[in-house]
Amino acid sequence: MTIVLVRHGETDWNAERRLQGWAPTPLSERGREQATRAGEHLAARYAFDRVIASDLRRTRETAERIQQAGVEPEPTFEQRWRERDFGVYQGLTYETMFEEYPAFSVDQSGESALAATPERGESLLDLRERVLAGFDALAGDDTVLVVTHGGPLYAVCSHVLEGDYATVLDEHSQDNCAVNECRPTADGFELVRRNDTSYRESA
Repeated sequence: MTIVLVRHGETDWNAERRLQGWAPTPLSERGREQATRAGEHLAARYAFDRVIASDLRRTRETAERIQQAGVEPEPTFEQRWRERDFGVYQGLTYETMFEEYPAFSVDQSGESALAATPERGESLLDLRERVLAGFDALAGDDTVLVVTHGGPLYAVCSHVLEGDYATVLDEHSQDNCAVNECRPTADGFELVRRNDTSYRESA
């Protein structure tokens, strides 16, 4: 069994460092190019039995570009692989969010930020619970591709690495169209690729 997880391509809101949450933001031109390049890489390296993507616009567009580059089968779309719902704070820049609302900053508030819930949104713990339910549901697939977002990738990485969730959120990064690969071990999973964009160097 191999689980490959890819973040979506860049959007204008990514470039502007805005909280996207569930906003229907499209890929930018750069993001579309990233998704095509990721698809070419994935098609050359893996044979997938199943492709799953978050149902938000930017992940749909990324999954469609990946498919057009040669990855099969067609993607199915699932809400549980969505980004965190930031509620009323959606659209704010990261700088404004964490300067004006430090309770939501893991860097400033530590583990208490994990349970902080935005109005009409969800906490990081809520996000992690639904994403790991999706991850557990992948059992039985031989090789599966998941096209998702940064938030779900941090949740999966902290789970697979058996690391502290707050530390992973604070110290790790996930670039647009970065590739992560998990493989089973005797007592769980190992992360054999993390935030890997090195395939673009040969483009």
